[in-house]
Amino acid sequence: MAEMTGHSATGRVTKGEAAVSTALPSDYFELLKPRVMTLVVFTAIAGLVIAPGHLHPVLALIAILCIAVGAGASGALNMWYDADIDAVMTRTRSRPIPSGRVTRDEALAFGLTLAFFAVFVLGFLVNWLSAGLLAFTIFFYAVIYSMWLKRSTPQNIVIGGAAGAFPPMIGWAAVTGTVTLESLVLFAIIFIWTPPHFWALALFKSGDYEKVGVPMMPNVAGNRSTQNQILAYSLVLAPVGVLPWLMGFAGTAYGVVSIAAGLGFVWLALRCWQMPSDDKAMLPAKKLFAYSILYLFVLFGALILEAALPGLAALVMGVAS
Repeated sequence: MAEMTGHSATGRVTKGEAAVSTALPSDYFELLKPRVMTLVVFTAIAGLVIAPGHLHPVLALIAILCIAVGAGASGALNMWYDADIDAVMTRTRSRPIPSGRVTRDEALAFGLTLAFFAVFVLGFLVNWLSAGLLAFTIFFYAVIYSMWLKRSTPQNIVIGGAAGAFPPMIGWAAVTGTVTLESLVLFAIIFIWTPPHFWALALFKSGDYEKVGVPMMPNVAGNRSTQNQILAYSLVLAPVGVLPWLMGFAGTAYGVVSIAAGLGFVWLALRCWQMPSDDKAMLPAKKLFAYSILYLFVLFGALILEAALPGLAALVMGVAS
């Protein structure tokens, strides 16, 4: 029975076992990691709408769709490679591959196909710089992070966070055909945000990571060291989040929002730092993790709204006149 389902006798999905697919369209959609894709698309839109210059609305939509598909391809390739540990971790064992609904070979073919078409269409219809950045992002997440960093170093999230930080740069490059200091600042916000976000999760999910041998910071350096590093990164993140306003490519509204959101992040990180390292409930870490997702949506949402409101105002005035 284990050979028929693609699971070993222990319930782990192994790389060499055959399996029979019972996949539905919803299972393939789950392979795309839709929640992660939503964040990727949102930050890419921010890079696209605040970039100087103009991109035809149809090409802008194509660029966003390609970035979304590329992010989904990364998720599918990550699930293909991590199927063995996903089968053990409580947070991931219901995913399509470890649950037996999708075979590893199908997930690999699905991910590679999506990656190829996303990069090719973006390059052919928009520009090849943005396509190259998308290709590198997929490679970085699937190979550098998933296959190498994740299982070899507790700095996996620090270095691997670059994969999630590229989307606003891709959106910017789709419009301008360049990589500028402004787009690097958008990259830096997500890059510095990633460690405190994931380490907060790792604090209350350390048992899962320990079971599968993934060297997350709490398992390697201990909770107290992780709490110290979360606070340190948060203290850096708060001012970096304000840089778009200080550098003049975001307005006063963004400045106010980013300052308030950054202070909230530091406050919750401080509460997490004050938490006893042997705390079983881990409520401060859970609150920081939840808030960190909101923080990123708020910052990039403010950028999008600031860029969109003048156009909406002009449209309303035009209709009124």
